[in-house]
Amino acid sequence: MLNPQLNENGELIHLLSTEGLPRSILTHILDTAATFVGITDREVKKVPLLRGKSVFNLFFENSTRTRTTFEIAAKRLSADVLNLDITRSSTAKGETLLDTIDNLCAMHADMFVVRHASSGAPYLIAEHLKKRGRKDIHVVNAGDGRHAHPTQGLLDMYTIRHFKQNFENLTVAIVGDILHSRVARSDIHALTTLGVPEVRAIGPQTLLPADLARMGVQVYHDMNDGLKGCDVVIMLRLQNERMNGALLPSAGEYFKHYGLTPEKLALAKPDAIVMHPGPMNRGVEIDSDVADGPQAVILNQVTFGIAVRMAVMSILAGNSQ
Repeated sequence: MLNPQLNENGELIHLLSTEGLPRSILTHILDTAATFVGITDREVKKVPLLRGKSVFNLFFENSTRTRTTFEIAAKRLSADVLNLDITRSSTAKGETLLDTIDNLCAMHADMFVVRHASSGAPYLIAEHLKKRGRKDIHVVNAGDGRHAHPTQGLLDMYTIRHFKQNFENLTVAIVGDILHSRVARSDIHALTTLGVPEVRAIGPQTLLPADLARMGVQVYHDMNDGLKGCDVVIMLRLQNERMNGALLPSAGEYFKHYGLTPEKLALAKPDAIVMHPGPMNRGVEIDSDVADGPQAVILNQVTFGIAVRMAVMSILAGNSQ
């Protein structure tokens, strides 16, 4: 079956997930992003690759940081950007998601950046556009339910490649609430596709999905064992509302066992980098001394995220039919 993200020529037309994308496309996105990192550092802030194009940010879930970085990325490509306040718009009045899409298509939309609480919503939109014969409109998944967050996964890959040069000899640990994390899923698929030989998942049994071994991931419940010899440590956000209840006894107990402290980080390689998709819960999943320390590359991730999103949108626009 044809991957819904690719056209008949194997070119990227939607970015819905890192799962199923060939290594060549992931590498092409990272290489393209590298050309935009320089632009963000220079005085010339705009390139005309999306001039005359309309990018609609459809955020059915709140996320100021992700929406802002997509908006900056689109504007740096010279696109017209429209942010829809979905909670106050037509869907709140009973209009369906696909009715909204049809109306926006009639307004000459060229690209939809979609964040939705339901897994699969961006796929539904992409399928709907295909049925409508709209090959010229592209969908970027900015996070859907627990399923995927591909641009976060790609900016994580860019950050790793920037600091470690390649993927072939790395040991990467992902720590924390993997069960609920769309970022973790996107990272795991990208890491394995790009050739990372050892991906580790570290966390309590209640926060690790059962299918990790099938995804080629080594599971650790003891953080000290899991961090030994790692080149990259990716900490995951733990949402406070998940701490009281069956999954975890308390925030303090979680930090004791799975919070990243300088002492635990010392078990990884001396040049290991520390990453976090944000926003961080300091003192819960990461100690401030680590978050603000020399091995943390968390702010670099934010900067690289703009370039990666520029790369994705420019590649999609270039593959219009």
